[in-house]
Amino acid sequence: MLKNLPAKVRIVEVGPRDGLQNEKTIVSLEDKVQFILGLSAAGLHEIEATSFVRGDKIPQMSDGAELYSRLKAEASLAKSHLISLVPNSKGMEMALAAGVKDIAVFTSTSNTFNKKNINATIDESLAKITEVMSVAQQNKIRTRGYISTVFGCPYEGKTSLEELKRIALRLKAMGVYEISLGDTIGIANPKQVLEVIEFLAQDFDLSFFSMHFHDTRGMAVANILTALEMGITSFDSSAAGLGGCPYAVGASGNVATEDLYFLFHSMGIETGIDIKKLAETSSAILSKLNRASPSKYLKAYLSSGH
Repeated sequence: MLKNLPAKVRIVEVGPRDGLQNEKTIVSLEDKVQFILGLSAAGLHEIEATSFVRGDKIPQMSDGAELYSRLKAEASLAKSHLISLVPNSKGMEMALAAGVKDIAVFTSTSNTFNKKNINATIDESLAKITEVMSVAQQNKIRTRGYISTVFGCPYEGKTSLEELKRIALRLKAMGVYEISLGDTIGIANPKQVLEVIEFLAQDFDLSFFSMHFHDTRGMAVANILTALEMGITSFDSSAAGLGGCPYAVGASGNVATEDLYFLFHSMGIETGIDIKKLAETSSAILSKLNRASPSKYLKAYLSSGH
């Protein structure tokens, strides 16, 4: 262990979209703009900003077009990649009209999860993604892929590695620049992480993948350390650990960006993050949500008088 550590890692910040979408308190447009500006100032330049979905389904994301318009006007974000989640052709139309340059598409390894989440089977979702990707490529829009339930499904339990490979190969053939592998319900363990990465390494360069762990059962950092040792250098995280797990009431969801900062920084691995600015930004959004953070490092950092 710990003999194959990289000099630096890449962190994709998902707080403004994945973090906020399950929060019951609706965050104002202005507060979202300030949140994203703060994250960028803290050194996070790949940020999942919003999603182009039906506002009646996900009210928190109903201002996607307006938000993106505001962000485009911010000079400090000119070199940032602001990623918008696009579920279908209608969402792609909205994103295109807003001038979005980076999108994400998603599916899962579980038919039951897909049906409950987006009312489509895996293959139906891949057909929708094909339509979205066609428009994206015509308009030179960078596209990131997400695969959920990689380590387990709340409805089907264990999911198939062969199905994971099939979906990943399809998304790669469509032209996504990378795939984020999601531990949607925070059920993964280090041994399973090792097995998944070893399996995918037979057919893919590992630089094609980012890992998206949830900390629902307190295992995210252990799983990230395992992935790091296996050669993964890209990880998704959420400022202050924003985002609950919708399948486990009261449980935490996304691993906190602050916890990843401490993991990497304490081992001499560069993240590009200014922790003081990140802590200030996280504290500000937590105050708007009137909630505490599940991030152990953020709590320790703030309590130490910084």
